[in-house]
Amino acid sequence: MAELPVPDGGESFEVEAQGHVVRGRVWGDGVDSARPLKTVYLVHGWGGRGSQFGAMVEPLLESGHRVVMLDAPAHGDSDHGPAGPRRTNGVEFAKALDAVFCRFGPAEAVVAHSLGTIATYLALRFGWLGTNRLILIAPMVESQSLFDQFQAALGFGARTRRAFDRSILEWVGIPVAEFDARFQAAHVHPVPTLVITDRGDRQTPYDDVADFADSIGAPLVTTDGLGHRKILRDREVIGHVVDFVEGRGIGGRRVSDSSDGSSVA
Repeated sequence: MAELPVPDGGESFEVEAQGHVVRGRVWGDGVDSARPLKTVYLVHGWGGRGSQFGAMVEPLLESGHRVVMLDAPAHGDSDHGPAGPRRTNGVEFAKALDAVFCRFGPAEAVVAHSLGTIATYLALRFGWLGTNRLILIAPMVESQSLFDQFQAALGFGARTRRAFDRSILEWVGIPVAEFDARFQAAHVHPVPTLVITDRGDRQTPYDDVADFADSIGAPLVTTDGLGHRKILRDREVIGHVVDFVEGRGIGGRRVSDSSDGSSVA
């Protein structure tokens, strides 16, 4: 994905994850404040980069937070990870996030998009990452159905599929069936979580996201017409994110206040 504009004033950083360099930017570091700034981490998805969250930076800064944005391995300005050039996986995403967390410390919130959702849960489960809140936007819920579609398209049988699943396990280290946000969420300490998605998102099916939100007891914000990526730069969506980071809107309250028809239920 091409570079997107981000606000001025951020500082570049580098950390090492699995022997490779992960790069990002931080805003609000070193600000003269009477109290320590609470940190919000922004985690992009597959094929994305940190600058996708550029529109969220200033509203989060204005609400008194430090903002940390990273590029995952083989994405944006970061080097590739152990998988090699132009290759990566959700576990590498998670370990990159964990390394950045170890640099900047406890999270008030993590805002994750798409594959960033499962990566965040993996970092919470197996790494050092800890957070008070989660905001999951257009979350990737599971990968099993994608591989089912792949199998149907190529027409290979059950034996080949079992070999395929074994190769995934050997490469990633997690069974395909466990690469599921519902599974991973059940294995981490629950925190207040907000789920936001667009009804017409063609990459993360709405019914899957709604089922996921229901399974973890999270309020669901639904938009129309924003798709999978524009949703990250929508003013009303950003308002929901900032409200939730600040502790408002928790508990499944109903709100209908967006010109595009978005709602919280």
